[in-house]
Amino acid sequence: MIEEMRISSLGVIDSSTIELGPGLTVITGETGAGKTMLVTALGLLLGARADSGAVRSGARSARIEGVVVTDGLADFRRSVEEAGGEVEDGAVVLARNLAASGRSRAFVGGAQVPVSTLAEVTEPLVAVHGQSDQHRLLRPAAQREALDRYGGAEVTSLLADYRTVHAQLAATERELDEVVTTARERAREADLLRFGLGEVEEVDPQPGEDAELAAEEARLGHADTLRTAAEQAREALSSDSGGPDALAVTSSARSLLEGVREHDAEAGELADRLAEVTYLLSDVAADVASYASRIETDPARLATTSERRAALAALTRKYGDTLEDVLAWAEEGSRRLLELDGTDERIEELRGERTRLRASLADLAGRLSAARRSAAESLGEGVTEELAGLAMPHARLSVSVTTTASEAEDPKALEVDGEWLRFHAHGVDEVELLLAANTGSEPRPLHKGASGGELSRVMLAVEVVLAGSGSVPTFVFDEVDAGVGGKAAVEVGRRLARLAREAQVLVVTHLPQVAAFADRHVVVEKSSDGTVTTSGLTVLGPEDRERELARMFAGLEDSDTALAHARELLDAARSIS
Repeated sequence: MIEEMRISSLGVIDSSTIELGPGLTVITGETGAGKTMLVTALGLLLGARADSGAVRSGARSARIEGVVVTDGLADFRRSVEEAGGEVEDGAVVLARNLAASGRSRAFVGGAQVPVSTLAEVTEPLVAVHGQSDQHRLLRPAAQREALDRYGGAEVTSLLADYRTVHAQLAATERELDEVVTTARERAREADLLRFGLGEVEEVDPQPGEDAELAAEEARLGHADTLRTAAEQAREALSSDSGGPDALAVTSSARSLLEGVREHDAEAGELADRLAEVTYLLSDVAADVASYASRIETDPARLATTSERRAALAALTRKYGDTLEDVLAWAEEGSRRLLELDGTDERIEELRGERTRLRASLADLAGRLSAARRSAAESLGEGVTEELAGLAMPHARLSVSVTTTASEAEDPKALEVDGEWLRFHAHGVDEVELLLAANTGSEPRPLHKGASGGELSRVMLAVEVVLAGSGSVPTFVFDEVDAGVGGKAAVEVGRRLARLAREAQVLVVTHLPQVAAFADRHVVVEKSSDGTVTTSGLTVLGPEDRERELARMFAGLEDSDTALAHARELLDAARSIS
């Protein structure tokens, strides 16, 4: 429930606060005073599209705040917290800033959010019914949506299931069309993959092989140079010809130090270290000799290694920068080839899935259609009953639920209960509200079967019945009683008061018969200093309320006759409600 609204610099409203509560709140005032601006403010608070022209002339920005009591609104509380907002003392503050430059900002529970998020969070809070909504309900799609809403959980659940299966069927058919259409391209792709995978398989590269071959080729290509260097190194370490070498020099130095060991312990330690060097030099000399003996010139192996490296290089030119990339491409290519080779099987699988989904969709469509027909009968009876109380005792409203026959070959046809019907994302039904305004007249579409005044009453009856079927905590009616007067106006007020027993109801009205039923009466008053026009909001007490009703009756709030009429109307409203 909306507990309070604060509006500043919006249209003719400079700064106003309106305290709302449970029950029926009516908003009245002179024409042009700004009553509808309240509905505009509420729309902005609920995430409606902003118009910078609504910012008050001379102001830099407009701001609308609303305090929502969250009792019984667990889903709303959860949405607020998911949006990053906070619930404090069981209430949430919503806000909308609209700059004159056109920029708009939205806040939920203190957290700034995109306007779209504000709209999503507040969507289940308020249902707004206005004269523009009457025109909306003249559209077949809106009438179908209204019937579905009236049908309650049964229709809503079936429709959700139907839409889910419909989306799955659409996705399956898109994939099937793609697979069939691209079968030739997929065959060409498969041939290219087979060729490439065949090349890789023929070469059979191994991880790290390219680096090993590069090292081997370098060694074989410089075998003579390596052998010469190794033999010369071995000669320098240990000469076969008796020439000076490292071992002889080291042995001589060791002998000299050994000769003086007894005179100085440090000389003995150095001699021991030279002995270790002698052993190491001897081992290295043996290893170098062994290395030199193993080096062989092998032109055949060199050629084989070069050819292998060339084959690997050919693969990296085509299938990857490195040998690892080539192997990864081959692995992915094998998986893709299996997929491409399974095209025929995939087509059959998709066709089977399509058949299964169409059967499931047909079943849901039949059940949804039956639920809609049942709800349509109840809705028609409910609205007809309301019309009787709105001075249209002979009017009958019916809700037509029809289907369109089609041919079995039509891809947009579905076999429902043995009959081929056109189907859409919303089912197989077309819904239309029909009105027989008088006894014996044929039911006709609303825009053809009702006069202007009758249409207002019909649409109000529809809105009241639909509003009573939902779980929305707040309803707003913006002059939907236009064109209604007299006894019918009293019945309008009585019905709105009845709805207000179960929900919060806000009504912008020009009818005193409706205003008399209010639990709270707010008047929008306009004042001007000659240069700027300003509107303010005032909650009326009993005496002021009588004066406002007298003004609404005769335009003379101080007329004794009008005041007496206002008191009489208030007493009648209390007794009726």
